[in-house]
Amino acid sequence: MTSYAAPIQEMRFVLSRLVGLDRLAELPGYEEATPELVDAILEEAGKLASGVLAPLNHSGDRERSVLENGIVRTPKGFKEAYAAYREGGWNSVPFSPDHGGQGLPWTVGMAIQEMWHSANMAFGLCPTLNQSAVELLEAHGTPEQQRTYLEKLISGEWTGTMNLTEPQAGSDVGAVRTKATRQDDGSYRIVGQKIFITYGEHDLTENIIHMVLARTPGAPDGIKGISLFIVPKLLVAEDGTPGARNDLRCAGLEHKLGIHASPTCVMAFGDNGGATGYLVGEENRGIEYMFTMMNNARLSVGLQGVAIAERAYQQARGYARDRIQGRDMATGKEGARIIQHPDVRRMLMDMKAQTEAARALTYHAAAALDRARRHPDAGERRRAQALVDLLTPVVKAWSTDVGCEVSSAGVQIHGGMGYIEETGAAQHFRDARIAPIYEGTNGIQANDLMFRKVARDGGAAAKAFIGEMNNFDELLVEESGDRLTAIRRRLAEAVKTLNEATDHILRTVVTDQISVAAVATPYLRMFGIVAGGYMMARSALAAAEALEDGEGDPSFLEAKLVTAQHYADQILPQARGLLTPIIDGPRTIMALAEDQF
Repeated sequence: MTSYAAPIQEMRFVLSRLVGLDRLAELPGYEEATPELVDAILEEAGKLASGVLAPLNHSGDRERSVLENGIVRTPKGFKEAYAAYREGGWNSVPFSPDHGGQGLPWTVGMAIQEMWHSANMAFGLCPTLNQSAVELLEAHGTPEQQRTYLEKLISGEWTGTMNLTEPQAGSDVGAVRTKATRQDDGSYRIVGQKIFITYGEHDLTENIIHMVLARTPGAPDGIKGISLFIVPKLLVAEDGTPGARNDLRCAGLEHKLGIHASPTCVMAFGDNGGATGYLVGEENRGIEYMFTMMNNARLSVGLQGVAIAERAYQQARGYARDRIQGRDMATGKEGARIIQHPDVRRMLMDMKAQTEAARALTYHAAAALDRARRHPDAGERRRAQALVDLLTPVVKAWSTDVGCEVSSAGVQIHGGMGYIEETGAAQHFRDARIAPIYEGTNGIQANDLMFRKVARDGGAAAKAFIGEMNNFDELLVEESGDRLTAIRRRLAEAVKTLNEATDHILRTVVTDQISVAAVATPYLRMFGIVAGGYMMARSALAAAEALEDGEGDPSFLEAKLVTAQHYADQILPQARGLLTPIIDGPRTIMALAEDQF
């Protein structure tokens, strides 16, 4: 099994040359995010990821979290690893200094998160859910709630969860039945059951703060009648210390395809009269507040796709360098390492190119998030937020699809040994498969992109992004070199195709929403492929300029150029192939009667 090494050189390149870390450091509150500090942070995070978290990935998968007498025990080493994570201050990186955070850009936090998920995705899920709870309370909690919970959640002394799903209410959150009844002291009694709750119970921290959707008596039907509540595992005393156990418990752990070390809990609230909960904001606005958590989490889930792809690529690359099999086609000699075989090279290049494209797009969206929150100009904040909104479903869905495709290719490169658990390749494949499902399935992301992010504003945000890509074409025109010329030609064709597909969607959605919904997934895939191609073209230009200026590692920069050209030649043309399914696909998708399936 290949050990994990954080791709710090690649991360630095994306942060410095693509997303503009220097410009982020000019934003109010981000002045300390100097290249020197960020380099040091990445180096130290890489040590924790490779030295502490990664060695627990395979053993944690085998041992799994277990429920014993009402207590969830994580695999051996997880408690110590979490203690090292917390003591290192890693949980506090992107949060406000007002509550003990370090106040660094979310873009830097994303790079660090990628390391946790690559090293040990099951471990990384705990802080990911916690960060979403922090985001929610920072945005919507009362000053008293913020004083009570934020400092400990930001430090990692406590962790937070999201409690949305119920047996009858998966993607249809409006079907939630958990009840919340107001008490004389202003608190609420929470009664109901939630499923699929990541780290709903565990032994890593003393207290767990649950964010729970529930319905108050007389509330409107559907999502308009849902409220959001803070429901701590241990009630918090006036001095801020954990007190009595709340009326909630883990009723069971799910047996899953992957992420075995992450406890996915069935949570029961109110076995003995009702768990004590505290309303966040106003009644019947819970979905609005919860989306603060979900949008944050969706970018992070997209990042999980990048992370698992990186881990699978490293694993496959290491195996291909060592595995002896067959004859070298160039020399005719027997005993070739399989990395010398053209078809294995094809798979490795596809893995490398798609992973780098997804990483760059995810960091690009994170940088837009930082500008949306911190830029001093209101117009620039609005434009940046529009870009974040547009790219969030693309990052979530396309990047997690990339994670599945890359980890599947990793198994293929291992051959028969990839199907054997001891190599670790199968675990990456299994772990990757959850990411297209949770935090809103990728089909939901496609509908979100189609209806809320493209159609709702008449295509304004999508057209602005397409315009940005067209403007970049002018920069490529100024550069010489056959490779950049070829990349430019492929990108221009792909952007034209995306624009054509977008125009078709905008025309069709007015009269035939069912047909538009039927092709939302291929449209999102096209969008991801083209946006990824844009990021790879920018990578190529940045690498060419660095080579010309004599800056950086020539071997690394040359590899960036080759990888970008591979993406342009092998991946970008797929966008054109999706145009026919987008335009003509509804003919068959909705044609059969139900009993014909």
